[in-house]
Amino acid sequence: MRLQGGFADQSLHVMLEGYGWMPNLRRRVGADVVRTRVMGQRAVGLSGPEAARFFYDEKHVQRHDAIPSPVLSTLFGHGAVHTLDGDVHRSRKSYFMSVVTPESIASLVQCVAAAWEDTVIGWRPGHEVVLFDEASRALTAGVRRWAGVPVETDEVKDLAADLVAMVDGFATAGPRHWRARLARNRREAWLGSLIQDVRDGKSDAPSGSALDLVARSRELDLRTAAVELLNVIRPTVVVCWFVAYAGHALHLCPQYRQPLQAGGEFAVAFAHELRRFYPFAPFIGGRAVQDLTYQGEQIPAGSLVLLDLYGQNHDSRLWTDPYRFDPRRFLGHEIGEWELVPQGAGDPHTGHRCPGEPFTVAILAELCTRLSHLDYQVPEQDLTISLSRIPARPRSGFVLIPTARH
Repeated sequence: MRLQGGFADQSLHVMLEGYGWMPNLRRRVGADVVRTRVMGQRAVGLSGPEAARFFYDEKHVQRHDAIPSPVLSTLFGHGAVHTLDGDVHRSRKSYFMSVVTPESIASLVQCVAAAWEDTVIGWRPGHEVVLFDEASRALTAGVRRWAGVPVETDEVKDLAADLVAMVDGFATAGPRHWRARLARNRREAWLGSLIQDVRDGKSDAPSGSALDLVARSRELDLRTAAVELLNVIRPTVVVCWFVAYAGHALHLCPQYRQPLQAGGEFAVAFAHELRRFYPFAPFIGGRAVQDLTYQGEQIPAGSLVLLDLYGQNHDSRLWTDPYRFDPRRFLGHEIGEWELVPQGAGDPHTGHRCPGEPFTVAILAELCTRLSHLDYQVPEQDLTISLSRIPARPRSGFVLIPTARH
């Protein structure tokens, strides 16, 4: 069936419906391909593994000039690798992929786990803690150590707040957005000064660290080097969203606590299910590089092409009972590169899929296992997760009360 969406601008609907906007639009017109307008521009919405293959083919869709300036000014940074295509994109991305090794992943997990233990030790029995906030600080402390970025202990809280703000304000207007802009400007300037000191020989960076990598790269001007170093650090702290979701999931589905305590394969499956089930990125966009045809539908050159990530991760044609949280669906299941798409799809070496995904899964599996071993109570609180808020999160941040000192 080839039904089309309307051509009225949908920007207000995106803000009101959030993650449900494109799935709702596709449901209303009864098709996986829908035409619409967003921010005054013609757009085509797509969903599904074949749509992902089509979207990530650079002969069809490119990211250059497609990411809105407000998103660049908060989440990614102007001139970031996310804005590039073709050989330039692959060359820049090679910096990121060079650190995606089993040894590097294990090192980051170890740094984060140590910071998590330092955090948990400070929890006092009977006193409330907000899991989202505590996780953000532990992740910040761990990744800054791994990246070779010097930060005093008493500065971690402020750094974590800025890194969270950049993510929390990328898809909204008002105070959250302006906090995000100010945070990015502040941290780009700070990292730029650190990189300049290393380049000038005024300070040293640990050999092989992310700071050392970008400082030694003469292909990156100072501002771009700061942008890309921040894009190494920031995504690790984003895991705090999923740690809060883990608390939420274990509270609602306590039957998974015991198998999670064993870690290993089940912990990885639990991490995948968190990334599939809970909302983070609603969709991603690019621009048609020429007149295209997809499933018999014409896509004019220059149109926005939107790939529905949240809809694909909750598609009953791909996932049995998709609105049920069940990590067992990933046990013994090899995930195709076009199937589970919380951080994009395809091959991260050649396309725009997030190169930090293996780090995310490994850190999340480790922290979820450690969380499952903690003794705590969950007080009465607002655990709702609004799908109109992007990025979504448990409204309370997930409050827990430790019942024993760890």
